[in-house]
Amino acid sequence: MSIEIDCHGESHVGMRRHANEDQFLIADLNKSMRVHRTSLGLNHQTRLFGGSQGKLLLVADGLGGHESGERASTLAVDRVTNYVLNAMDWVFQLDEHSEANFETDLKKALRHSQEALQNEADAIPQRRGMATTLTMAYIDWPNFYVVHVGDTRCYHIRSNKIECLTTDHTLGELTRTANRMSNLSTGQVSKASDESQGSSRMDNTLYNVIGGSDPGLDPQVQQSELEVGDALLLCSDGLTRYVSDDELLEAIQADDQSAAEICHNLIEKANQRGGKDNITVVLAKFSENQPQQVDHAQADQDQTESLLDDTAKHVPSKVS
Repeated sequence: MSIEIDCHGESHVGMRRHANEDQFLIADLNKSMRVHRTSLGLNHQTRLFGGSQGKLLLVADGLGGHESGERASTLAVDRVTNYVLNAMDWVFQLDEHSEANFETDLKKALRHSQEALQNEADAIPQRRGMATTLTMAYIDWPNFYVVHVGDTRCYHIRSNKIECLTTDHTLGELTRTANRMSNLSTGQVSKASDESQGSSRMDNTLYNVIGGSDPGLDPQVQQSELEVGDALLLCSDGLTRYVSDDELLEAIQADDQSAAEICHNLIEKANQRGGKDNITVVLAKFSENQPQQVDHAQADQDQTESLLDDTAKHVPSKVS
């Protein structure tokens, strides 16, 4: 089965910020060969590419203030992509026997970024405390892997359901999870909703990010499978702060809109509702690639007309 991916990413500074500390990436991973010299006729091509071996989606939300936050997200994205290209040699031949190693290497990619941010913070005191969230999806159809730290999110949309695959690594979410586990263990039911606790300042306090003052890093990794008709959404909290999961689902399931139109509309909605933070959206929609329909009758007619034209060119004209 041939799969078509309608994919788009967009980032906006928002209505209150003066700089955008978010970064995103959409990339195809390909095998390539650089030809230095050959006797073969390659039409002067020096680099040959194979088909796409996978797709990489990534969103990062920098922390630490204007320049530090932008530098943190930029450096993290750069180091992750560098690691994927240069250290994960077997990524192009992923199979069921290498899944465990693949998940380990995904975590190593984020830890590689962690080292880079710490080294720069040590060298430049003004950069101490800079950090970034990072959520990345690697797609090897039909499998996909998500690696994540912070409060950027990855959603999986299928049929009429939307599922957030990532956990917000904030003290607020950590507290709510602990309370739910405590209530389950004691048999008690708390009437306090997540919404009533969502305004807590702890929701803005991250404990698991790339960089920052804590050298520890515990990336979340999850593997799942895609089906035709599914969609993946990666976004920063500048979107989810203003747009609910139900609204995300409704927007993404709009049949008459492309990924680019959906991304743009979601950002517009967040800005209309306040837009206090940078807003970044990456969306991939998966459909079956439909072969082009050939009108055989029209093709036969075109061929006949072409033959008649050629015949007319070779028939001597009458000279009066």
